[in-house]
Amino acid sequence: MTKADAALRAEALESLLIEKGLLNEQMVDDVIVRYNERVGPMNGARVVARAWTDPGFKARLLQDGSAAIEEFAFEGGQIDKLVVVENTDQVHNVVVCTLCSCYPWAVLGLPPKWYKDPAYRSRIVREPRAVLAEFGTRLPDRQNVKVWDSSAEVRYMVLPQQPPEWQALSEGELAQRVTRDSMIGVTVAGDD
Repeated sequence: MTKADAALRAEALESLLIEKGLLNEQMVDDVIVRYNERVGPMNGARVVARAWTDPGFKARLLQDGSAAIEEFAFEGGQIDKLVVVENTDQVHNVVVCTLCSCYPWAVLGLPPKWYKDPAYRSRIVREPRAVLAEFGTRLPDRQNVKVWDSSAEVRYMVLPQQPPEWQALSEGELAQRVTRDSMIGVTVAGDD
């Protein structure tokens, strides 16, 4: 199904639900605003940008992700126990949920389709470099890959490495460049 086909189906479904009185336009708009502005990858991007510009916040984030992000008052769930792992020159982290698709919605938004796919969930554990290469991510041999398996109790998020060419950017500018995939670890910030 193409994006255009999906958009047409969504519009037809929305129209039908409104026509049947199960929804109204304001309810639909509220959900869209919620996921576009208050729940989603832009929240995680704000967290990453703050960590890149505020060493104290970064230390708190890596110590206790859930406590550190409380100041943002994010809506949405799956962050009661958020663990943030940092990519470095020595280690590249990537997140998966091998049992189902546990995912920190409040900071990363809706999970991408591939994240829930059984092939991703099994292969990223067995052959992480091969799967990362399929995303276009090629890591130096000296950099170890560590796979973090989310569960019903613990959700993980990656703190990507800040590209050197982004050092002079403001926190707001950085937040606009961070992607969901770099916070899952399947891409490298600046390469995606």
